[in-house]
Order: sequence, then C-alpha cells, then structure tokens
Amino acid sequence: MTDSPEAIRADIERKRRELSQDTDALVDKVTPSKIAQRQTDKIKGALGSVRDRVMGAADDAGSSIHGAGSSVAEGVSGAVHKVGAKAEGNPLAVGLMAFAGGLLVASLIPASAKEKGLAADVKEQAQPLVDEVKSVAQQVGSDLTEPAQEAVAAVKDSATEAVSHVTSEARGGVDSVTDRAHEARDNVSGT
Repeated sequence: MTDSPEAIRADIERKRRELSQDTDALVDKVTPSKIAQRQTDKIKGALGSVRDRVMGAADDAGSSIHGAGSSVAEGVSGAVHKVGAKAEGNPLAVGLMAFAGGLLVASLIPASAKEKGLAADVKEQAQPLVDEVKSVAQQVGSDLTEPAQEAVAAVKDSATEAVSHVTSEARGGVDSVTDRAHEARDNVSGT
C-alpha cells in the first residue's frame, strides 16, 4: 500500500464524522417526540392551507359586495353573481358563509318558551347518552394504552438495534483502517 499515515488518519476521521452524522440522523428519525412533532407540523400545514383558501374566498366575496355598482339593485345582483362565481369551486366557503348568516339571524331572534322547554327535554334525554359516550371514551383510552406502550417499546428496540448496528459497523471500519495503517507502516519501515 502507498497510503501515507496522514492520509490514513484523515480517512479515519472522515469515516468517524460520517458515522456520527448517520447515527445522529438515525436517532432523530426514530425518536418518538420527533415523529410526533413531524406529524403535528403536517396537520398544522394542512389546516393552515384550508383556512387560507376559505379566508381568501370570504375576503374576495366581501370585496365583491363592497365594490358593487352604483344602484342598489345592480349592486346586489352583481354581488350575488360575483359571490356565486367565487364560491362555485369552493363549497366549503359557501357552507361557512351560509352557516354564519344563519347564526347571525338566530342570534337576533330570542328563544321562545316552547323552544326552551324542548331544549331542556332534549338535554335530559341526552344525559344517559353523554354518560355512555364518556364511559366508552374512557374504555377506548384504556384499551389503547397498552398498544401505544408496545409501539413505543418497538420503536425504542428498533432504535437500539440500529445504534448497535451502526456502532459495530463503525468498529469494523475503524479496525479495517487500523489494519491498513499497520500495513502502511510496515511497508514504509520495510523499504
């Protein structure tokens, strides 16, 4: 071999850095908190995208209504047409606008005595269902605890195994480089 000791040392250091980076990346990839954070970020991004699309459609509709023509009849018909055109491809925006309009109208009209009585009756009749739902939710929570713990243990075992594998590979690489260094030293001292 013609490798100099400095080149061998540089090769060893390079391999150590690469193995260290690989180990760090592997640990980062399989850490349960990092996995949960990545999933949370994906969900937040999706919700933000939906919110931006809906708010953009609502803003466009509001500006269409505000900037309508000079006469009231023309302005209303033009605004309705523009809102319909803007919301045509976005049924979620139409639903939200209709829901908001319904809430506005409902908040202006006070509840009658009959409605209040019916609401109380519904509440009484729904109470057993609420209790049952709570019970089922607690049962589901307790049923999911063991599989979640098993999943965490499996991830932990996989990470430990991966770190062990990377460590053994690193040792093998270091041994190989050390053997090459000894051979190079023997060749240099033998000549």
